[in-house]
Amino acid sequence: MASGKVLYPLYQLGNPQLRIFRTNFFMTLVRPGVPQPEDTVQFRISMQMTRVDVKNYLEKIYNVPVSVVRTRIQYGANNKRNHKNQKVKKPDYKVAYVQLGQGQTFQFPNLFPEKEEAPEPGSVEDIQKQFMENERQKQTADPRRGGVTDWFGL
Repeated sequence: MASGKVLYPLYQLGNPQLRIFRTNFFMTLVRPGVPQPEDTVQFRISMQMTRVDVKNYLEKIYNVPVSVVRTRIQYGANNKRNHKNQKVKKPDYKVAYVQLGQGQTFQFPNLFPEKEEAPEPGSVEDIQKQFMENERQKQTADPRRGGVTDWFGL
């Protein structure tokens, strides 16, 4: 073993397992387009995954209790054409709806909360806000021109 490479022997009964097996699948958490119950989470998964695979994946890797998994196949759109006027189809994908167990709920975090407080006077934000308001007032059209733009110079 002078090369520095560690070779693990094949599994033999009684030996400790030194190898780590990773899954060949991917799961993407998706924000649902239609409102779902609080205990249901939507994933986009590999076409080869089954309901049992999804349940085992979440329970074994992430320790998430799963009660029910429902899957469906979303067929890709087939209405676009390329520059040679050939139909172009988007790929199909599988969607899994996972219902969490033991009264657990999931909610997407609000990444961009609205700022409710007004900026304090004299701060950089306040000066920026005043400047933007002045610029907006300059760009509004003159109501006496009847909708004709300044470009015509009447």
